[in-house]
Amino acid sequence: MITCAITGSNGVLGKKLKRKLPYRFYEFKKDIRDVKSVEDWVLKKDFDIVIHLAAVVAVDEVNKSYKKAYDINVNGTLNLINSILKKKNKPKWFFFASTSHVYKPTLKLRIINEKNITNPQNKYGKTKLIAEKLIKNLLKNNSIKFCIGRIFSFTDSKQKSPYVIPNIIKKIKSKNKIITFKNLNNFRDFLNIKDIVLAIDTLRKNKAFGVYNIGSGISFDLRKIATIFSKKYNKKINFQSLSKPSFLISNNKKIKKLGWKPTKFNNKIEYFFK
Repeated sequence: MITCAITGSNGVLGKKLKRKLPYRFYEFKKDIRDVKSVEDWVLKKDFDIVIHLAAVVAVDEVNKSYKKAYDINVNGTLNLINSILKKKNKPKWFFFASTSHVYKPTLKLRIINEKNITNPQNKYGKTKLIAEKLIKNLLKNNSIKFCIGRIFSFTDSKQKSPYVIPNIIKKIKSKNKIITFKNLNNFRDFLNIKDIVLAIDTLRKNKAFGVYNIGSGISFDLRKIATIFSKKYNKKINFQSLSKPSFLISNNKKIKKLGWKPTKFNNKIEYFFK
């Protein structure tokens, strides 16, 4: 059985990974910012692979406390890499959960591939791109194969506000009779979290190296998603579009060549919560 050292194992994605993948998980449960804690954990036990998920992810949370987010997302990653490089028996594969936020949304439908120029749309994307560069620079001449998965949007029944869909649901479930959404004319690429777990496992099985988009390749209109939930909760909604629509859609051909494909979306919102 594969031994997997994992950070961020208590997050929504981490918990799902532990339930779905037949690995022996070695979890980091302390502060990724603490150099000694990270080093002690890394050097204490040998493991085959690393899945690094620990991060401040919600855009609002990053904006609210950028220094903390930078320390966790960037310096925490640096602590982990530096500790791994000190090991005699190094892991064979290192996976870093990055984000589509390293790209900038476009004003017209354009499928973004891994070769597109990175231009972070927010501070969260900026921290992830800096961490990506650290990984590339520190591991480029090393025996450890690193894989950077740029995960596009996902949702799950366990995901909570301020993430996009939970935030939409929370607003619709409020006591207001008419729900008004401003600037929701955005098109995003969503996946069921189980498909992301399978994508990571596919990358591991193929010992994938470099950058891979992890997305459905399907354009989801956030207004249509809001409409679905408004009908479910019997609410009237009003859309105010004060800006031009933007698109952030994955070209997922690269990972599909490895044998992965997302669950076929059948136009039912239940897809996200299975």
